Amino acid sequence: MKHAAALEQTAIRKVAAPHPAANWVRCADGAPYFQTESGAAWAPVGHNEAITWPNIEPLYARRDPQAVDRHFAMLKASGVTCLRLMLDYSQVRHRHLESRCGRFSPQMVRLWDDLIALGERHDIRFLLTPFDTFFMARRWKTHPYSHAMGGPCKSPRHMFTCAATRAAIIERMRFATRRWGHSQAVFGWDLWNEIDSFYAGGDMAAAHAFVSDLSDALRAEEIALHGRAHLQTVSVYYPVLVERPAVGDIVFRHPGLDFASVHLYEKGTIDQPRSSLAPAEATKRLMAAALAQCPAERPLLDTEHGPIHAFKDRHITLPDDFDTDCFRRTQWAHLASGGAGGGMRWPYRHPHVLIPAMHEAQAVLARFLPLIDWQRFRRQPLADRLNARSFDGLVLGCGDDAQAIVCLMGSRAQCGHGCAVDIAGLLPGIYTVTQMNMVTGEQETSQLQTTTDGTLTVLAGSGAPDIALAVVRSGDPD
Repeated sequence: MKHAAALEQTAIRKVAAPHPAANWVRCADGAPYFQTESGAAWAPVGHNEAITWPNIEPLYARRDPQAVDRHFAMLKASGVTCLRLMLDYSQVRHRHLESRCGRFSPQMVRLWDDLIALGERHDIRFLLTPFDTFFMARRWKTHPYSHAMGGPCKSPRHMFTCAATRAAIIERMRFATRRWGHSQAVFGWDLWNEIDSFYAGGDMAAAHAFVSDLSDALRAEEIALHGRAHLQTVSVYYPVLVERPAVGDIVFRHPGLDFASVHLYEKGTIDQPRSSLAPAEATKRLMAAALAQCPAERPLLDTEHGPIHAFKDRHITLPDDFDTDCFRRTQWAHLASGGAGGGMRWPYRHPHVLIPAMHEAQAVLARFLPLIDWQRFRRQPLADRLNARSFDGLVLGCGDDAQAIVCLMGSRAQCGHGCAVDIAGLLPGIYTVTQMNMVTGEQETSQLQTTTDGTLTVLAGSGAPDIALAVVRSGDPD
């Protein structure tokens, strides 16, 4: 039996053949967004998925891989480019990547082999994080790294400071890149889901050192195997960032990381919204605060949000239409606040999936993205550079001196009433302005010229309460 198990582990540790033509994602040159190695702009449009949720669960033991393939085809048709996933999910006992610490489960490895292949087939990339830390901490006694299961660690509070546990985590990530890191389906590594000093017994310096060690080890392994490394980040639960600001030194400013990830949760606005504007307004405010901490050249994105309190604590699934409005407005608020892509919703629904109307909203956002030259966009919140006259609702935008994104999210009463939008601080010249209905995706384009002081005035349409503007300089003044 031991000989058979050793052979089994040797087989699954086989390194996948390299893909010399793989078109990986990297940070854009000179702008806080992303591009592929071929030079094309790329933005993460997507959400969180899990291997035990209905859309991917049929891939386990290859129960119904065709169903998962159809789901990925639908996602591709909806403009989805990226999913965030955890390598295992501890809500149930039999979906651990390692059945014992250091022993990788053949069924789970095969599931991930198939999932990576689906990503390649449908041109959908994955942001991968090593553990589901939420259920891991709550069900520690059944986790492969716990003492109770023969693992090296007494408690989740010691995962960053226990040398044997740190070595096991590094080996897990080395295994992941040996097996799947050759693939362009890997967008990047979220080295830790919701980083916190909790995992270092409260020692923030030890948490910082853990990220350094894991980042360095994984990057070295990838360069040795693939000739370059995938992008790296760590995510943070926003209330932890508020409570312990020092975690920002890891999330936003760690020299080994490539982009910044926040999980946008806030009590009463995002966690349990009472209006569909509330999560959008909170996203605008929280993203502005995060952007202020982030180096100007580093991409920033929300990789998890949603009505967690309503779902988890009050056992409420928001009504479909209302939840779709929240979802749609939040993704546009993320984009117009300077985030890369539309943010990544955690479903918080029964069943635990996004509904079709949410995928339609993703498709509309995806159609807007090519209107901006992302590789030249040095975004900052427009703040007092932006004024929407006689508009009843939320106004937000980001821009530089040659491009801008503006979103107007109004009340139902706003329908039928246009407004004038002034954008100051632009280079004088002619601008191509595209107005998009954020619900239907209908759009119209016009050519406008700034005043001599660089102010552009746009007459925003009146056919819908929610309008997005893409403003791009196209010529010198007449």
